Amino acid sequence: MTLLAVSLPGLAALGALLFTWMQVGQASKELRISEQGQITNRFNAAVGNLGSSSLDIRLGGIYALQRIMQDSVRDHPTVVSVLAAFAQQHAGSSIKSLAEPRGGAYDHVPKPDVRAAIATLARRDPDGDAGTVVDLSSTDLRGLRFPGTAPIALPEVSLYQADLRSANLNSANLRQADLRYANLDDAWLEGADLRGAHMAGSSLSVTTLKRANLRGADLSCAGVVMVEGGEVKRADCVDLKDAQLDNADLRDAKLSDADLSGATLTGADLRGADLTRSNLSNADFRGARLTGVNLTGAKRTGALGLP
Repeated sequence: MTLLAVSLPGLAALGALLFTWMQVGQASKELRISEQGQITNRFNAAVGNLGSSSLDIRLGGIYALQRIMQDSVRDHPTVVSVLAAFAQQHAGSSIKSLAEPRGGAYDHVPKPDVRAAIATLARRDPDGDAGTVVDLSSTDLRGLRFPGTAPIALPEVSLYQADLRSANLNSANLRQADLRYANLDDAWLEGADLRGAHMAGSSLSVTTLKRANLRGADLSCAGVVMVEGGEVKRADCVDLKDAQLDNADLRDAKLSDADLSGATLTGADLRGADLTRSNLSNADFRGARLTGVNLTGAKRTGALGLP
């Protein structure tokens, strides 16, 4: 009886503590439900603003989605998909832009809301994507620029058949990006991280790739065609004519049949790269500047213009 009498206050305190813990848990659960409801309302309002005819309201919707992406891990992938779809729709198709004369790329600038949407995607934390791909394929992105000095993070982005002529992507993280058939003529990719990028069939004429990391990138031909006599010819090969690749890292890159005539490769690292040339290709290195190039272990069968 004495022991029971002594224990009663402790048991009462324990019961009170347990009751308090249950109340706190219930309150926390209700708070989370309330927060999710608020985020859902914010999301719906922001998406609604994207359809406005007013530029200011559309921009407000984009920045509201940016805030939601930062606040809600669960909604991060959905916001990425919405912003990418918005940019694709409002930027226009690259099929139409690529039919225009080359000179038109120099004066073209994407619309302010398109720039804001892509900048938001480029400054997000890619770790929260949960496998969601930033899809900007077949999009007219001529003259794309990013404000400020914040890093551009677009790893694994799909820029298949995109028109990126005269775009500025200096120091961008484009690892494992899909750049097949993309047009990057006159673009700036100085110091860009293009490791493992898929660039077959792309055009990179007069493109600045100084100090770019292209280790393991695929810059080979994208297709084949049948010619007279039943012979197979490689088609849609990468155009790197007059490109600037000074001090670029091209170790283990696939450059078979790529056209590097007139390109500048001073100090470039081509160790282990595939530089072979097939019998039915016109690609070569003639006229390229090769001072200080490291060709150790590179495959050079049939290559023209190489020492």
